Amino acid sequence: MNYLKFTSYAYIIVAILFAVEAFIKFQDGETNKAILMALFAAGSVFLYFFRRNFAKKFEERNKKP
Repeated sequence: MNYLKFTSYAYIIVAILFAVEAFIKFQDGETNKAILMALFAAGSVFLYFFRRNFAKKFEERNKKP
């Protein structure tokens, strides 16, 4: 179960990759693809915070007898 702590960081890495890709697409003039990549980046950031919050709740629940 220790790996669950590290999987949330994968979302941040994916968000960074999508944000860079969105920036590149925007510079190339592909606005529709840039918006899609930016939405994926925002979704990944949301999933990071959701996953981190859920992991904290799960850990607190396991501490209580």
